[in-house]
Amino acid sequence: MTSGWTWYVIAIVVLNLVGCVWLLRGNTRRSPSDPRPDETGHVWDGDITEYNKPLPRWWINLFYITIVFAVGYLLWFGVGTFHGYGNWSSKKELALDEAAENARLDDALKLYAGKPIDVLAQDPGAVAMGRTIFINRCAACHGSSGHGATGFPDLTDDIWHWGGTPHRILETIQEGRQAVMPAWGTTLTAQGGPTAVDDTIAYVLSLSRPDQPKDAATERGEKLFATICVACHGPQGKGNQVVGAPDLTDNYWLYGSSKASLRKTLNEGRQGAMPAWKPILGDTRTRLVGAYVWTLSPHKDAPPAGAVVAE
Repeated sequence: MTSGWTWYVIAIVVLNLVGCVWLLRGNTRRSPSDPRPDETGHVWDGDITEYNKPLPRWWINLFYITIVFAVGYLLWFGVGTFHGYGNWSSKKELALDEAAENARLDDALKLYAGKPIDVLAQDPGAVAMGRTIFINRCAACHGSSGHGATGFPDLTDDIWHWGGTPHRILETIQEGRQAVMPAWGTTLTAQGGPTAVDDTIAYVLSLSRPDQPKDAATERGEKLFATICVACHGPQGKGNQVVGAPDLTDNYWLYGSSKASLRKTLNEGRQGAMPAWKPILGDTRTRLVGAYVWTLSPHKDAPPAGAVVAE
């Protein structure tokens, strides 16, 4: 809330309080010309009389007390950018409540503290807790079953762009990842002409379809790949887990394998972000999530030949 809106709200509150005081005083003070409370002259059916009696003084005083309380409440708790003399804020209260809740959870989960995720994955209780945390925190991107979506990795397969060892998976969850695919369209076109992007796509698709014969476009794309793309994806396109560069030979496509999707990737680049969850969930709960994720995926005995493996 800006300072302008803050003063607007304060002005509305003050005007309402002043209006309440004016209304109370106007209905409790009597002028000499007013009739007595039992002499209004309004009588119906012979014995039903309308009186003009003011509220009891104790009742009026209660209204004044509520007005004084409202002023004190506003000065103590504040509104908008005015924090009040009590220096209270809902953000601080939330942080205190969250810290207390986290401390309670950490005490309850201390049995699992510091254990590797593949060890925790052997404990059904730890896996169940990890699944609950996963559904609450991770399902928005990866789906409740971990199958992912376009732009969000499938956690149930054996493909790990940043490494699938327990250490790397936990590192991904706790510290997050920032994947960057630069926009290469202009550079490719400058080197290979107007068909350079499509030529590169043809070669990249051929990496996961080795049984198909190479045509002229694929051969041109291979030369462009060896000049520009090899730095991240490797000479054989097997990827690089250190920088999160995917293996292009496994026929797994995070953003889709259509030529339109690949053209968009090359021309505009991609930005993938995995949040760092350790500052939010702490060490033990992120380990429990990692244990659950570990159970979702089959694990290869060895990485593909030619890949740069992070450990």
